[in-house]
Amino acid sequence: MAELTGSDRERGSSMDSIDSRWVFQDDDDDDSNNDNDDDYEDLHPQDVIDSDEDDNGEMRLIRTGPRVDSFDVEALDVPGAHRNDYYEDVTVGRSILLAFQTLGVVFGDVGTSPLYTFSVMFSKAPVNGNEDVLGALSLVLYTLFLVPLVKYVLIVLLANDDGEGGTFALYSLICRHANASLLPNQLPSDARISSFRLKVPSPELERSLKIKERLESSLTLKKLLLMLVLAGTSMVIADGVVTPTMSVMSAVGGLRIGVPGIKQDHVVMISVAFLIILFSLQRYGTSKVGLVIGPALFIWFCLLGGIGIYNLVIYDTSVLKAFNPVHIYYYFKRNSTKAWYSLGGCLLCATGSEAMFADLCYFSVRSVQLTFVFLVLPCLVLGYLGQAAYLMNNHADTTQAFFASTPSGAFWLVFLIANVAALIASRAMTTATFSCIRQSTALGCFPRLKIIHTSRKFMGQIYIPVLNWFLLAFTLVLVCSISNIYEIGNAYVIAELGVMMMTTILVTLVMLLIWQINIVIVLIFVIIFLGMELTFFSAVLSSIGDGSWIILVFAVVMFLIMYIWNYGSKLKYETEVRKKMSMELMRQLGCNLGTVRAPGIGLLYNELVKGVPAIFGHFLTSLPAVHSMIIFVCVKYVPVPVVPQGERFLFRRVCSKSYHIFRCIARYGYKDVRKENHQTFEQLLIESLEKFIRREAQERSLESDGEDDSDSEDEASGSRVLVAPNGSVYSLGIPLLADYDTMPSHTEASTSDEVNREDPSVSDPEQSLEKELSFIRKAKESGVVYLLGHGDIRARKESWFIKKLIINYFYAFLRKNCRRGVANLSVPHQQLIQVGMTYMV
Repeated sequence: MAELTGSDRERGSSMDSIDSRWVFQDDDDDDSNNDNDDDYEDLHPQDVIDSDEDDNGEMRLIRTGPRVDSFDVEALDVPGAHRNDYYEDVTVGRSILLAFQTLGVVFGDVGTSPLYTFSVMFSKAPVNGNEDVLGALSLVLYTLFLVPLVKYVLIVLLANDDGEGGTFALYSLICRHANASLLPNQLPSDARISSFRLKVPSPELERSLKIKERLESSLTLKKLLLMLVLAGTSMVIADGVVTPTMSVMSAVGGLRIGVPGIKQDHVVMISVAFLIILFSLQRYGTSKVGLVIGPALFIWFCLLGGIGIYNLVIYDTSVLKAFNPVHIYYYFKRNSTKAWYSLGGCLLCATGSEAMFADLCYFSVRSVQLTFVFLVLPCLVLGYLGQAAYLMNNHADTTQAFFASTPSGAFWLVFLIANVAALIASRAMTTATFSCIRQSTALGCFPRLKIIHTSRKFMGQIYIPVLNWFLLAFTLVLVCSISNIYEIGNAYVIAELGVMMMTTILVTLVMLLIWQINIVIVLIFVIIFLGMELTFFSAVLSSIGDGSWIILVFAVVMFLIMYIWNYGSKLKYETEVRKKMSMELMRQLGCNLGTVRAPGIGLLYNELVKGVPAIFGHFLTSLPAVHSMIIFVCVKYVPVPVVPQGERFLFRRVCSKSYHIFRCIARYGYKDVRKENHQTFEQLLIESLEKFIRREAQERSLESDGEDDSDSEDEASGSRVLVAPNGSVYSLGIPLLADYDTMPSHTEASTSDEVNREDPSVSDPEQSLEKELSFIRKAKESGVVYLLGHGDIRARKESWFIKKLIINYFYAFLRKNCRRGVANLSVPHQQLIQVGMTYMV
């Protein structure tokens, strides 16, 4: 191995100190590459270049620097690629802009909770004296401090997945550190994406590894984890239905205070009109709407705090005694069962807490934390204190506590701003629902839907038309069927508590597996928050027969949709893996594959990440010719928010050079935006393929140079140096491509003379490289054709009735009505060939 220059050594040491990371590696990884591809599963061991077979060797934690896969030499710098934007280097003006957008999107839900919290609480436990008001206020204040502030702002927001929040972001984070996904399309090379970050060893590492091992080895735990995530996500979607209903109806209900002749039917009709307007404006995007309505919500919080101060001064400042938690004890002592029933109404003050986490993809953690602590929380506390001060002297006005406590001269201004704030609050959970659906779709747990990206600058801001109108329809059904705001409030709390409990469980797992913090701290977190949430949940379950069961039915339907889709996708993938073509058959067909090789490039899209898909054999038997170059393209989502463009495309050869067959895995994070049209994608793919071939030849050249080097110690250690196009120096601790023969001798003898002419061992390496690059360019000029294989599954005749029902009807219905691959790729029909196959499972 040639000796590195001083600058190279300095650069290498800098990289070791900055970019080195801890990874899990097999004990025998020094002798062989653990990224093996079963494309070559039938070859002799010495002929294997790469495979992705699972390695059952013992895992150990080692420190390593940046690596380039020898199997899949990555295209590091792809020109014209879409780059992801982050909220970095935020200026003062930008911070103010973000704060207004955060108000308009994230805090609308929790900001409108003073409209209905006390009204719902006192409907369960009527006021019999000032002590009841103090006790209810103290309960609200400490719920506000514990749930939104301590749990979400100070703890849960820190469990984000590189700026992405929500239940599926937590699931992705867990799956990245433990192979807990049920979809078997993971590759060892996925763990080398720079977004995969493993924690440096600590005293709690052994406990973390035991949890990881237990989770990976137990199919039951994997299914339980997935079901918890799906249950939490279904509750988020249900929350997106009940939040607009509750917010809008409570705001419009203020008309009954200002205009005595207004009846409840009129409130319902006006609420329906407002909801239609709200969902119609959803398509205009988070940034645009957030900037427009952000100042309105800022005015709302200022009014909330101002009215609270006014009521404190005018009525009774003794309500400040509610900061003493002993009043909670007195409240339960006097009211007992009624106080327990009122817990459901009390939790309404914390509704919207989950939206802060689920909507995190739209804003930075710091902006959400600062806005809540310095603006939202103080105004909410003042608002509740003011309402309690009014109720101390007006026990009978609990039905509309907020509007009754508003000064008469400012009533209509407050009413107008309250309705605007209610509409904003409805957007908070709607945007959170969009985010959760996008994450679940990318991770294989929801049918593909059309997603519109509403911002050119920030990729997280999306709009899903089908889901938007679906939520509107169900919201209108809820408004018209349950017109009582107290029953809607009970349904609201059920949906909110379902999400909160799932989040608590997942964050606890993150603490144990990823954060690796002291077990005492984890136990304190679980006991306080899960115990409190279970207590609240027990209080609302007693009123489930009042009408709130509708929201549970909706959540169950959404859960079944996600579970059936994941179950069917898993069965389909496993069947395709079993039915894939063997390499022995490919060799028997020869480099012409038993048919005519027509000029051009065929991009065969399939979900398999390894092996030759069975659909390719179907193409060979159905068509008289195949293209001179075939690329198996797999568009795959990995459990990270963003895959850097330089790490997106992975390539490998399938068979020897004479076959001109490659595999390309295009990796995307669940937050990535696929904005490329088919021409751009073709260009990026071909450029990446050319770079792969050049760097493959570069590796061979480096290996041959290393063999001539007199420094045997470097060779014995297996270290290699590879200089990337951007100047980075990579140290490879794994064998290079030249360590193996491309094909066994008996295979070379059975191929045509053309194979021998193209074999790199026969011809000059540089000449062979130029020939292959020229072949690719000519094939590109002849045209690119998209070969789409549609694999459907049907249950076998001897299968259980429930399995037949799920696969043949429910899953088939979802596949038929979801967004097809042609629409996602935007492929023109003149360049498209589709072949279908049906697998019996």
